[in-house]
Amino acid sequence: MKTVKEPERSIPVIHETDLLVVGGSCTGVFAAVRAARLGLRVAIVEKQNCFGGMATAGIVNVWHSLYDTAGEKPIIGGLTREIIQRLRKRDAVLSSDEPTTAFRLNTEELKIELDELISEHKIRPFLHTFYVAPLIEANELTAIIIENKNGRQAIRAKQFVDATGDADLALHLGLPARAPEHLQPPTTCAKIYGLASLADFDWTGAVREHGAEFGLDPDWGWGGVIPGLPDLQMRADTHVFDTDASDAEQLTRAEIDGRRRVRAIMDVIRKYGPPQTAIALADLAASLGIRETRRMVADYRLTGDDILFGRRFEDAIANGCYPVDIHHSDGPGITFRYLDGTERVVPERGMPARRGRWRDPLPEGDPTFYQIPFRCLVQKRTPNLIFAGRMLDADSAAFSAVRVMVNLNQTGEAAGTACALAMQQDCAIHAVNPQTLRQTLEQGGSVIH
Repeated sequence: MKTVKEPERSIPVIHETDLLVVGGSCTGVFAAVRAARLGLRVAIVEKQNCFGGMATAGIVNVWHSLYDTAGEKPIIGGLTREIIQRLRKRDAVLSSDEPTTAFRLNTEELKIELDELISEHKIRPFLHTFYVAPLIEANELTAIIIENKNGRQAIRAKQFVDATGDADLALHLGLPARAPEHLQPPTTCAKIYGLASLADFDWTGAVREHGAEFGLDPDWGWGGVIPGLPDLQMRADTHVFDTDASDAEQLTRAEIDGRRRVRAIMDVIRKYGPPQTAIALADLAASLGIRETRRMVADYRLTGDDILFGRRFEDAIANGCYPVDIHHSDGPGITFRYLDGTERVVPERGMPARRGRWRDPLPEGDPTFYQIPFRCLVQKRTPNLIFAGRMLDADSAAFSAVRVMVNLNQTGEAAGTACALAMQQDCAIHAVNPQTLRQTLEQGGSVIH
């Protein structure tokens, strides 16, 4: 490979802070807000033009139930619940009794709500700003280098949250990572106008029958309504298979191919739907919907059995009830495994699901929720760094359940709270007392069991 030599240069330090959050998804924003509420000076860096990650740039507008599978015990609170309450004031959220689609959000309103959270807590925002590299001084992470319209700059901090999704900061620090053998494929989401008018036309069946004509693989997808816009739907109907979205070339290819697939579905409907079918593409996600890339090695690796058998942890910082949800990497279909031992496999778009059991009912009763321990977010090699979001340490089965937003939002809150406690106690983040962390999270509105 040919190389060039970059001239040495001095980089201006444009900001100094207590905590720097790298990545502005809801997970990252919630880390920043919880730390600010505990008195830290906080800054946050985000490469997109808005905060919210997959919920906004990715236009994924579904948040799952905040109750256990029995629908009786609240298991999620904190900033997830607070944001839902704030969006309700603007009729920007629809609620249902279906646990996996309990809340449908207007994600454009969510963008503004997250802006307001950042402003209210005097968090220093950096949008349109790319994280570039860490700065190590005397074997300590002391700053990161960024690039934006003002050029190459540096931000100094005492504590860091890596909420980049792909673990960019942690990877550049040389921390060990896990690369899953089979990655769940990503999806390009879109907002499409006019699908509600096709009630008498089986458009998903038409896509299954005629998709190959338009370069579509056999596939499976989903979608739903958007609050206040009854004729507009959010759709996630195709996968871009054989993609590692942590690789720049593959990510570029997947972004382009994902958009092509959205158009192909609409072209099927235009050709085989009723005459004068009026559908229109209203919006395409600004970012590919990435489900899975690398995950970091932390002090504990969450397992599928931990999730599916509802194991309890003394250092639990998050709860969830979303099922194990595996998007097949080698072709169409999705497998759901539930906490009650049942299983549902959807083989392809429009095809009936196969139902069965992955285990018998437990004699002592099936669990109704699971937990994520603090140890999945921390490691000892870089004591002032904590992970938040989908880079947490989990095996493939566990990850397939915990990766959804309402679960990962809680890891952000725990990360920000842990950073504040570490500074108060003058200790490494991984050394924060888990019971103190749990008590502080509960005092801040989180549900702790």
